[in-house]
This record gives sequence, C-alpha cells and structure tokens, in this order.
Amino acid sequence: MSVSLTKLDGTAEMNDDMDLVHACKNGDVAAFEQLVKRYDRKLFRIAQSVTHNREDSQDAVQEAFLKAYQHLADFREACLFSTWLIRITVNQSLMKLRKQRSIKEMSLDDDFENDEGNFLPNEVTDWSPNPEQLCWASELKSILVEALKDLEPVSRTVFVLRDIEGLSIDQTAEVLNMSNSAIKARLWRVRLQLRERLSEHFSEQKESARAESSVYKRLIQGTPHSHSRVADQLSAT
Repeated sequence: MSVSLTKLDGTAEMNDDMDLVHACKNGDVAAFEQLVKRYDRKLFRIAQSVTHNREDSQDAVQEAFLKAYQHLADFREACLFSTWLIRITVNQSLMKLRKQRSIKEMSLDDDFENDEGNFLPNEVTDWSPNPEQLCWASELKSILVEALKDLEPVSRTVFVLRDIEGLSIDQTAEVLNMSNSAIKARLWRVRLQLRERLSEHFSEQKESARAESSVYKRLIQGTPHSHSRVADQLSAT
C-alpha cells in the first residue's frame, strides 16, 4: 500500500510540475517561482555535493534556474522537468568545480563510459544501513562526507543522485548522459569504497574500545591495595 501511495504522490507531483511548466510557457512568472521553491533546496544539496563550496553551490543553483527559465521553450517534455533541471544544475556545478581546481573542462555531454571497462556486477544491491539514513546520523554523516570528497566528481554525483536524492537508475543516467550500465558500475564501485571506509572506521573504534578496556583492567588489577581509589578516579573523569 505504501509503495502504491508513493507512486501516486510521484505521479501527482510530476503532473503538477508539468502544469506549472505549461503556465510558465504562457508567461506566468508566479508558476516558475513555485518551481523554484519546490526544487531550490534539493538542487542546492546536489550542487554542494559536487562543489563542496557553499557560495559556488548557491551560484550554480541560481544560474541553473536562470538558464531553465531562459530556455523553457526548449524543454520538449521528453523527460521529467525535475530531471532536466537537475541536469542543468549538475552541469553548472561542474563548471564551478573546474574553475576551483583549474582543471580541464568537465561536461556531462562528454562520454564517461570509456573508463568503465567490462567489469560490472550482475546487480547493484542496496546496502544497510541506508545511505540516506547515514546522512542523518551526525557521526556517520561526517565520515560519509569526507569519503565522498575523495571520489572523482562524476562518481560522487552518481552516488548522490541515486542513493541520497533517490533518483532512479534511468533518471540518473539521463541527468549524466550515461548508459544504465555505466551508472550501475560507478554506483557499485562507490558503494564498495564507502563500505570499506565505514568498516575501517568501526574497526578502529572497536580497537580503541578494547584498548581502553584493557588499560582500565590493568589499573584496577595492578594495584590491589588502591584499586578502589583508582576506580573512583576513573569514574569521576
């Protein structure tokens, strides 16, 4: 039942988007303002995941909305409006990133499949805990953010669009102008890297906990005549 309701909500929002787009094309500026309010925060999160710079992300989103409005007549409705808007935002974000790093231009119109090779798992399984849930846990969020920074921009964007923002494989492929198989390959690699990063973190935590426990035991067992005083001091710290 919940899945059906989710699908209905998604369909209703899609139809509402198109109603607003049609109104915009007919000169209704207020309709476009509603679209801005609807997608502003989502687009900022996506831009931030690419640029890791708040000011650049804000500029990228503003430029994306401006471009979308200026080229609204070119939107042929072959895809979802949100997908089209996200694609523009990611392109603008990558342009900001290129300026940051003074590297060659990265465009989503380039072919990103050349480096994928033939290695691809039969299916890309979701892993637990859910990536979106990780983002809301403060400690794990910081680990995830740092791990994502180490990824190259396109793979990072694939993960954010698919696992954080909840786009489908088809939508993610459309945004990035890549094949579904290329998206799945990058997604599998990113999930594996993040899983290894989290495993390392928890292993370190366990080692630290064991070390603390060992020190405590040595303290209270190594000085039998003053173990009560040591234990009290440790408890007080």
